[in-house]
Amino acid sequence: MLLQRRQLLELALGAALAAALQRPVFADDDYPARPVRLVVGYAPGGVSDILARLIGQKLSERLGQPFVIENKPGAGGNVGADEVVHAAPDGYTLLLAGMANAINVSLYPDLDFNFARDMAPVAIFARSPIVLEVNPAIPAKTVPDFIAYAKANPGAVNMGSAGTGGSTHVAGELFQMLTGTKFTHVPYRGSPPALADLIGGRIQVMFDNLTSSIALIRAGKLTPLAVSARIAALPDLALISDFVPGYEAYSWNGITAPRDCPPAIVKKLNAAVNAIVADPAFVAQLAAIANTPVSDTPEGFGRLIGEDSVKWANVVRYAAIAP
Repeated sequence: MLLQRRQLLELALGAALAAALQRPVFADDDYPARPVRLVVGYAPGGVSDILARLIGQKLSERLGQPFVIENKPGAGGNVGADEVVHAAPDGYTLLLAGMANAINVSLYPDLDFNFARDMAPVAIFARSPIVLEVNPAIPAKTVPDFIAYAKANPGAVNMGSAGTGGSTHVAGELFQMLTGTKFTHVPYRGSPPALADLIGGRIQVMFDNLTSSIALIRAGKLTPLAVSARIAALPDLALISDFVPGYEAYSWNGITAPRDCPPAIVKKLNAAVNAIVADPAFVAQLAAIANTPVSDTPEGFGRLIGEDSVKWANVVRYAAIAP
């Protein structure tokens, strides 16, 4: 009798273990069961922070748990990325990812992680074009005019950026690489001080994220020559690629998780973000800050991260950019 009971107990335990192994550790239906951290690698008040709060609020409403924004600025976004890479892969620590993370793969070769390899892409949701803008005193009203002006004054054109190796820097370096022009790079601590000096004439050109510049352009304080992608905010402005074949640069933002985040959680988050991106109210919020909605599968988002990592590595090597 004792043997029979022991055999039955072993069979029951075996069946329970088999059933447990067939279930995901984190059930799709249970996630999220508590607040989720959404880490931003930049200080409060910037474009990344604004986008994180917009998407975080919408995810809170849709999934029924708070998505809490945590700002972890430093090292061009690497401090925040490092925290998420090494967090528990349970879906409760996510990163507001952007173009800078793809650039940093080659800009910071001594990092103990590789963003494209060590992050699980979840969902992309916003994109903003780069705008080629000059001080109104520059005698150029078109991209060809500006290229001619720059070639006639090699090294005399000061190009501002929001920081060495950031999106506004590499976008300008790509332009130089493709056009054979040469600017003097002047890095700043963010777009606002660079834009102030562009208005003041201390620098002559900037390849800025349109989100940062749109109000100044509308006020007539800066002259936009072209953008990198069509956007409703400036519908009549030419494309840079119309005059510089192969030029493609834009700022993007999405959400990533630690590499081993369960596929069911990634799938649920991706579906939630894609539903938010299709909401006209959210589209209007993005338009107000010169962003356009974007949606994709996790796999498609992963391909973008990989392609951008390779693309910007070529520009970083060409321009010998060091942080």
